[in-house]
Amino acid sequence: MKTIYTVKALCVVALLGSAAAAGAQEDVTKEKNLNREMTLEREYDPSVQDASKVNTLPAVKEPEVRKIPIDYSDYAIAADPRKEIRLLPSGNRMTQMDYNRRRGYLNLGVGTYLNVNGDLGYHLLSTERDQLTIGYSHRSTNEKVKYIQLDDEKVKAKLNDNLGGIRFKHVFDKTVFRMGARYGYSAFNYYGLPVDATAGATSSDLLNRADRETNQVDQTIAANIGFESKEEAPFGYFLDLGYINFSHKYGLGKTADGPTEHTVDATFDLNAGFNGNMWMGLGGEVAYFNYQTYELESHAQVTLSPYYKVEGDRWNLKLGANVMLVTGDNSTFMASPDLAADLEVADKTSLYVNAGGKLYANSMYEIALVNRYVNPTQRIAPSRNWLDATLGIKSGAAPGFWFDVFAGYKITSSDVLFLPSGTFERDHFANFCEAMDDIDTKQLFVGATLKYSYQQWFDVSLRGVYHSWKANFGDTWTGGEANGELAHAWGKPEMEVTAGLTVRPVKEVSVSLDYYLATGRYTQLSGADEYKMNNINELNLTGSYTFNDTWGVYAKLNNILCRKYELYYGYPSQGFGAMVGVNINF
Repeated sequence: MKTIYTVKALCVVALLGSAAAAGAQEDVTKEKNLNREMTLEREYDPSVQDASKVNTLPAVKEPEVRKIPIDYSDYAIAADPRKEIRLLPSGNRMTQMDYNRRRGYLNLGVGTYLNVNGDLGYHLLSTERDQLTIGYSHRSTNEKVKYIQLDDEKVKAKLNDNLGGIRFKHVFDKTVFRMGARYGYSAFNYYGLPVDATAGATSSDLLNRADRETNQVDQTIAANIGFESKEEAPFGYFLDLGYINFSHKYGLGKTADGPTEHTVDATFDLNAGFNGNMWMGLGGEVAYFNYQTYELESHAQVTLSPYYKVEGDRWNLKLGANVMLVTGDNSTFMASPDLAADLEVADKTSLYVNAGGKLYANSMYEIALVNRYVNPTQRIAPSRNWLDATLGIKSGAAPGFWFDVFAGYKITSSDVLFLPSGTFERDHFANFCEAMDDIDTKQLFVGATLKYSYQQWFDVSLRGVYHSWKANFGDTWTGGEANGELAHAWGKPEMEVTAGLTVRPVKEVSVSLDYYLATGRYTQLSGADEYKMNNINELNLTGSYTFNDTWGVYAKLNNILCRKYELYYGYPSQGFGAMVGVNINF
């Protein structure tokens, strides 16, 4: 998609969903393993993480029916702070290349607005017992965009995202060993339209006072090491130890040093099977967040999740609970259900229900993954997701046709909603976002996903979700009436529609259209004034040609409807643009 932000993470990534796991310990692996950050398999989606997307939102995960281990669906809302930066591989989606014996890949694309996409990776070892992979991804843009609110004012939007890493896996006779490391460097400017509550301040005054040129720099140094049992082991175990060093170069301006966050975490799962189709286990995570600044408080977060699972011939059941604790000034103790069930009511048709909950740490690292323009010095309390329930029916009974109809309800305390900052000093960054964390939200959603494929000729998909939001000020809210109701949940869409069509007239050629619509988004400016944001309304076209299993080329036309919109107030998207690129497997 062609937008300064990764709107596609609200939409197309939703079609990916959460992968089913083969063992209880694998669930935890997928949750915290380095693999979620650095995917080096050969499935490149050209619509994900384009250089034209200066900001990225988290994946919206699709409700999913699973075999054991059953887990609740994590159908994420638009501001769920779980965005992941990935090393993007090349391969079959961009140029329809099938996986082959080649160990390396290169993807390079250049386009308007000085957009550049680049991915390079190599499998140094690729055997049944050993896998060693290195990779690097680059996304950059450096061109002017036009403010929606001002007729003639343009601003340069700058981004330089880089992520490199290494991953190793060794399979012992009874244990699988994994380790990895990565380094991320992201430079960007706060190019948003400044907002100020000062009476009589003109747009010219605000633009001259704000720093829209200096690049903020975020750096990430991360590593992990872990063990897990093989799937056939009678006693299953998983342990992953991780460390993340995340830092901002500047505070609210280039004269102030930015904070650094050190995170140490341990994720584990222990489980045992009995009676042939039953499992009991205990999963959990312990994380410690350390800061060397008075504005941010060091604290720990603990989650324990005991569970019982059983698998029948046509049904699966999980009974469990999540017990969670946060230390420090924002100390919290909470518990939520961890329940899931699915029943095969007809051939290839399942009825499913999930009910879960979790704590979101809202660490500096996690929040920056959601919204890079957030106030870098802000202390944000953890979000407490008390309930995330989904009921649905999913079927693939008809040849080539699949559908999922679902409804759900989600309750979250201290949810994170983003508003433009209403006050800034001279030479402070322009329009950094404030995370209004003490907001309690309730979300009712109803939706459906339809997919149809006809042999290798074409694929069609359509997804629509309606959200009904209710938001209230929390008990500790100081900017308004405690427990008072907001007119709108700021930034949250009321309706989302995603559609896609891929046609392959011949084996070497692929043409894809993808469309996304998000309506009913509001934000709040100075005082109590609410502002209705333009609908996100975007159509993109991608065409590719594969010469052989080594070479392929592609071309993209982005935002071909030439719609003007912004994900966060004052941060306009890029307009119509194009990109051409090449994929090489070697």
